[in-house]
Amino acid sequence: MKKNLGSTLALYPTPAVVIGTMIEEKVNWVLVGHIGIIGHDLVMISLHKSHHTNKGILETGQLSVNVIDENMLQRADYVGIVSGTKVDKSEVFAYQPGEARAPIIDDSPLVMECEVLDNYQTETFDNFICKINNTYADTDILNEKGNVDYSKLKPVLFEMPGYNYLRTGDVIGKCTTLGKEYKNELK
Repeated sequence: MKKNLGSTLALYPTPAVVIGTMIEEKVNWVLVGHIGIIGHDLVMISLHKSHHTNKGILETGQLSVNVIDENMLQRADYVGIVSGTKVDKSEVFAYQPGEARAPIIDDSPLVMECEVLDNYQTETFDNFICKINNTYADTDILNEKGNVDYSKLKPVLFEMPGYNYLRTGDVIGKCTTLGKEYKNELK
């Protein structure tokens, strides 16, 4: 038997990422757990309108999506609990400007540099629809084909409503292979 939980968002966990943008010539970081995929070249970053980071994103139209691993978790959590209106977070992470000038974290093993195409606003959230302009990956997280190997990357995941961070797990199957095996069993 299932229990009706009401209108509950139940699509967690999601990757925890640090969003970077420039505000008045200074970098600002914020930890985000509300990120989504829109096709193969677009992402959505959902930020409560109260975040200081929104100001920079709206002004510059640029942001970076820095995937975090366990080595970055403490600093990432910190930039998620303090406001850039009260605390200068510019020195929490060493960074470089990407080719499109968004700040990218040196320690992040995987970074997407994005351009904001649109902002779908709800009553309390800015939902930035972003085009991925550049993706930077540490070579030690790539497989032999040059693609990101998530078993090497091991991104931290964010889970809600418990507000927990999770480790990524092992590969449990190959996409399309499991379905083909099931299809063969049906014969």
